[in-house]
Amino acid sequence: MADFVRRLVSGNKARYKDVDLHLELADLAYITDRVIVMGFPAAGIEGFYRNRREDAKKFLEHRHGQNYWVFNFCPVKENSYPTSVFGGRVSRYPFPDHHAPPLAILALVAREIRAWLDGAPERVAVLHCKAGKGRSGTMACAYLLTQDEIVTMPSPEAHRVSKERAAIRAEEVMNAMPPDEADGAAPVNDSSATGDPIRGELDRSDAAETHAAAPTEVPDGIRRTWTPAPSSLSKVLELHTSRRMKRPSSPSKKVSQGVSIPSQRRWLYYWSLLLAHQAPADFWPAGGAQVQKPAPKVRLTQITLRMRALSGVKTGILRAANVLMEQTRTGKTTSGRADSAARSGGHVWVSLARYDDEFVNTLERWERHTRGEGDMMGKRREGSDHLDGKTLSDELADGGWDKRKMVRSFARLGLVEDPLEDLTQREQEDEITLSLRPLTADTRDTIRDNVDKEKDQQPPSADGVDCEETSINDTTQAPQLPDGGVILDANREIRAKLYIGLVFMGWFWFIPTFHMPHPRTAGQTATLHLSKAEIDFPLGIGSGIIEVEVSMEWLPESADKLEPPPRQGSAESERGEGEPAGAAALLHAVAAGVPSATQAAED
Repeated sequence: MADFVRRLVSGNKARYKDVDLHLELADLAYITDRVIVMGFPAAGIEGFYRNRREDAKKFLEHRHGQNYWVFNFCPVKENSYPTSVFGGRVSRYPFPDHHAPPLAILALVAREIRAWLDGAPERVAVLHCKAGKGRSGTMACAYLLTQDEIVTMPSPEAHRVSKERAAIRAEEVMNAMPPDEADGAAPVNDSSATGDPIRGELDRSDAAETHAAAPTEVPDGIRRTWTPAPSSLSKVLELHTSRRMKRPSSPSKKVSQGVSIPSQRRWLYYWSLLLAHQAPADFWPAGGAQVQKPAPKVRLTQITLRMRALSGVKTGILRAANVLMEQTRTGKTTSGRADSAARSGGHVWVSLARYDDEFVNTLERWERHTRGEGDMMGKRREGSDHLDGKTLSDELADGGWDKRKMVRSFARLGLVEDPLEDLTQREQEDEITLSLRPLTADTRDTIRDNVDKEKDQQPPSADGVDCEETSINDTTQAPQLPDGGVILDANREIRAKLYIGLVFMGWFWFIPTFHMPHPRTAGQTATLHLSKAEIDFPLGIGSGIIEVEVSMEWLPESADKLEPPPRQGSAESERGEGEPAGAAALLHAVAAGVPSATQAAED
């Protein structure tokens, strides 16, 4: 019965049967002979539908003795276990489910895996997150990209049973055949497509001048408007998919991608550029200098959302979902607050968020310290195990960075004019374009008047603070510069999360400098274009998204000393002054009758 439940949870992901031990392990696969990915080794009730911890340990020790090392990407808040479970052979690099990590984690994980495997030929690296797919796959690919030669399929091992060896040989033959659409190969984007799932299209001034030497043939649909990703990236992604995902039973069905979350694929694109020494010169400067100049700054001026108009039926569901979420969040609601939640459901806004600055600074300090000689990004420098008397494991071991919410908002954008109530009044139109900008005090007042035109302003919350969970009246951070915009560290990760009222529509991660013209010129602009295929989890109402554009411009060097807006603190988040709760997507899915994010893409 437990195996049947694990099969249901595993879905279309590969499974591993060990005949010798009479074990069937969900979500476990050999990506190569020396790189294994698996689901979280669970205990208690969770072990009923995931791999039991003792089974995972028994399998690893039976197959590999003491020659395995486990890499755990789950935050303490999500899942945890003592390192003693695997004899202390565990390294933690936590970041949240379905998210992109601080980019330095890719470098640190890839280098540690390589250092471990280089120690002896019989060693293996075991990577896991919750389901052994997104985060584990991203990190497995990050390591494989560091190899001098593209790693091939695992060879049939002598100790595998004959039936298993035959299945592997058959799969190798199938994978050697030329791919076509019937085989489920992902279609290559052509020049008319909206964007690329790995990176996104970039439209900017001086693009031809900045990268005039770009090759004439662009591999795997990567746009010529920016430096193409090395061809090894597509090959590594294909290798991971072929090993991690089941081949569909029907030839008409496409193979699901192993690393399927667009932002995680975008992170692998950034990493591949760093490995090829094609990244922007101001990102992780050569020499790994310990004394760093202030990071270059960009100004995010606008996010433009193009989406399909909502029908009256969808709008009614949307308003009902907003009221349900508000009541669920507070446990009770006043009629004024419920009315506000219903009416605020017609407004689109964006939350900008990032990881803790000290956490990222710590990781990047270790990245500089461990970087290989001659700026070899994929190899750890000898003698770099300690820094200031600590190991990297010491920095990450106690859950100090991941016991609570790791990603917090720091700025928000909304409609400066034209409230989205018009969405329901434009049913003659197929598409609507909305421009979202940082809200000044005046524009907040205008939106507040529109929201409350039929009723007096509802009473403030109990602590006197209007928050973004209760209405669009949230006191969104005003721009820091006189002519508007939000200051961003060009080299830091940013998450932009899209909402209508309280309902989540999707998010995407990006690092500005990879999408800006170089060398930097003050005032030079760039626009990052992302299609719906490049947005993470555009479910429910978010399925109406057509395209998102992020408009940015370089600030002069004199602005480098300025800092981005501070993140919300944990106390603010606990009071509900942050983004709508994570249950919002699930509640909306139930209300709208669509698959939830967790159903659609478990990590």
